[in-house]
Amino acid sequence: MAARTLPRCCRLAGLAIAMGLAVPVVSAHAGDATTHVTTHDNAAQVRAAFEAWRLGQGSVFDLLADDVVWTVAGESPVSGTYRTKQTFLDEAVAPITARLATPIVPQVERIVADGAHVVVLWQGTAAARDGSTYRNHYAWHLELADGRIVRVTAFLDTWALAQLLDPT
Repeated sequence: MAARTLPRCCRLAGLAIAMGLAVPVVSAHAGDATTHVTTHDNAAQVRAAFEAWRLGQGSVFDLLADDVVWTVAGESPVSGTYRTKQTFLDEAVAPITARLATPIVPQVERIVADGAHVVVLWQGTAAARDGSTYRNHYAWHLELADGRIVRVTAFLDTWALAQLLDPT
């Protein structure tokens, strides 16, 4: 069987992304007008939001669209799908922050982007109210539209989260 070769345009786009250059990507959704997004712009925006969060000057949650759909994967007290920003903040974020003495400080390990999709691998650390240290590893798959995060699937160590949220 002969090896398949990608078309020249795809090879050049892949090379440009590998070099860190902006690559326009066209995305169309049924019923929506075609939108142009740039891999570099989305990745840079998410990176800046994580850096602001690390410095205590904002957070990634500032980028959430009001009608975001956020899914926390796995089995934990907050696992499930939240269909608005406020519901997510009230029902998933608030129970976590209530158990913490300090904000979670993120440390980004890697950001991988493809058009509207940005995946962030990161670690978070905070002091818990019980005196322990909360540490978790995350992989967030973010989808952006017009500079706002509209969909998220968050993967994390649900055991560590369950331990934090355990009332005993």
